[in-house]
Amino acid sequence: MTGVRRNLVDRIDRLLGMFPVVMLVGARQAGKTTLSRMVRPGWRYFDLENAADHDLITRDYDFFFREYPRGVVIDEAQEDPRLFRQLRGVVDAARHESGRFILTGSSSPDLLREAGDSLAGRIAIVEVGTLKVNEIAQLPLPPFYRLLERELSRETLREIRALECPVPDVIPYFLRGGYPEPTLSDDDFAYGAWMENYFRTYVERDIRKLFPRLDAIRYRRFVRMLSSLSGTVINKAQLGRSVDVSEVTIRDYLEIADKTFFWRLIPSYLDARAGSVLKSPKGLVRDSGINHYLAGVDSRDKLLRAPHAGQNFESFIIEEIVKGVQATGVTRWDYYHFRTRNGAEVDLVLEGSFGLLPIEIKFGRRTGLKQLEGLRRFIARHELPFGIVVNNGDHVEMLGDTIVQVPAGCL
Repeated sequence: MTGVRRNLVDRIDRLLGMFPVVMLVGARQAGKTTLSRMVRPGWRYFDLENAADHDLITRDYDFFFREYPRGVVIDEAQEDPRLFRQLRGVVDAARHESGRFILTGSSSPDLLREAGDSLAGRIAIVEVGTLKVNEIAQLPLPPFYRLLERELSRETLREIRALECPVPDVIPYFLRGGYPEPTLSDDDFAYGAWMENYFRTYVERDIRKLFPRLDAIRYRRFVRMLSSLSGTVINKAQLGRSVDVSEVTIRDYLEIADKTFFWRLIPSYLDARAGSVLKSPKGLVRDSGINHYLAGVDSRDKLLRAPHAGQNFESFIIEEIVKGVQATGVTRWDYYHFRTRNGAEVDLVLEGSFGLLPIEIKFGRRTGLKQLEGLRRFIARHELPFGIVVNNGDHVEMLGDTIVQVPAGCL
């Protein structure tokens, strides 16, 4: 992925000016190592999955950190849980000094806990997703996300109406997803082979290593079933019957999938004003490419005919938006879905220092107002300046006094 500038570069650079340690976390092969070298190209690099590097660091921590007290990237930090406790003493010896270490880590449920317990106040953690559409297209982060760095208002709506959409067709990006190595290849065979091997490695190496007692066959079946459930509220009991495990086991499987960055759990927005709100979270497969691989969707024609195309597109857009906000200066924000027991719903609700922003997502090119009744009611109930519907339209367009259509190519 040489030459692909990541949206997170500026954010990581700012954090290195504030904290002694910055840790990049995310799925394997999402580009964390390349990103760390992009941010600090002159730093020394060590990989804890490399036997020689692992031995050099762990054999004598005092010696290593005396030789390399700053300007160091340590890859796959989860391979040595003791590292965080050792780093605490190193950092505290020169507490005023920022920008000393970059760590990367993947596929470890204990990673964030270890970092938080040992390096609280000394470390900034940045989640690195797969490539966003604008990164693949080698375009800057869309200006839409900068609008979230201040309070939303009717003036914001006017600015949204003036947005241009530099990507006229997002379907090819939706189809292939954002894992850098296969996505940036023009070879369809290489793409399919990479996906096959990646999925096998995820289940047979990463999961087996982290959870040696886990039934890998049932977990593999569970993950494959998630590809048809992305963008939905999971019925754990029903899924358990399909996989032939208990509801408690399904809960554990979902937590494993979430903490290994394969699946994203989206909590319910608990709105006291709406009455009977469905409290169950929904979830999505984080990368649309691996989702389509698991579903056997490998062409545009198959994608357009796929029975779950709409809900998978919703998952894709939610990930695009989350990755976009993560790259900005917004620091206090979260994401939710909203659904009542009588069927009113909003696909994504962003809440933060900017206020409340409800977003509905549709796969088609045009969206009628009847399809947006849940969004309209949510806007009115909370007295919001506007809400957004994202679809595959051609241009930004008002669909009512408080609902604006934003094509996916603008995001």
